[in-house]
Amino acid sequence: MTLLRDPEPVTIPAREARSVSLRAGDRLVITDVCGGQVGDVFAYNAYDISEHHSAAHTRTHNGRLFPALLGRFVTNRRRPILTYLADSSPGIHDMLIAACDPERYAALGDPVHASCADNLRRAMAERGHEALPFIPQPINIFMRVPVSDIGDLPWLDAPTAPGDTITFRAEMDCIVVVSACPQDHTVINGAGPTPLAMTTYRHTTEETAADAHH
Repeated sequence: MTLLRDPEPVTIPAREARSVSLRAGDRLVITDVCGGQVGDVFAYNAYDISEHHSAAHTRTHNGRLFPALLGRFVTNRRRPILTYLADSSPGIHDMLIAACDPERYAALGDPVHASCADNLRRAMAERGHEALPFIPQPINIFMRVPVSDIGDLPWLDAPTAPGDTITFRAEMDCIVVVSACPQDHTVINGAGPTPLAMTTYRHTTEETAADAHH
């Protein structure tokens, strides 16, 4: 097996989202550029977006609340879509908190505010999927919201340093959307939202890799 890196990383500006198409076997490395930034990760079957990553089904599949290294993220049809392959960060990620949305910010007194839900809608619309029926619960990478002994969910700042990464492997052909979370009414993004970056490594055969270098 050979992995060929895409020529340039994709910058995800603070408060925005970007998408990438992956084939089964491809790897996606997401980098926290400045440190302390949460990313909302959404994944859809490339050929049928009614199948998507499901946090509830993943918790059931893995028997745990939070992602663990080498664990699989599964869809609402209980099929693997991503694997949590590697991590240079402290390894703290969330699968309990919903994506921020306009209603969340309206409740916080800030009705005109970027949100991960709108970022997802925009990124998918750019791929021809204009009307999402709902917003799936994301994989909240680098997000630190532990469960207390009495069941509370404290909102803490992301523990990542500049350059920390998490790596996913695609288990099916899929569309992945990553939103650099715009939340600035809690401390989860530290002093404020900052960029993320995505680097894709394409799975290929030795023959294809040789052809690519000619």
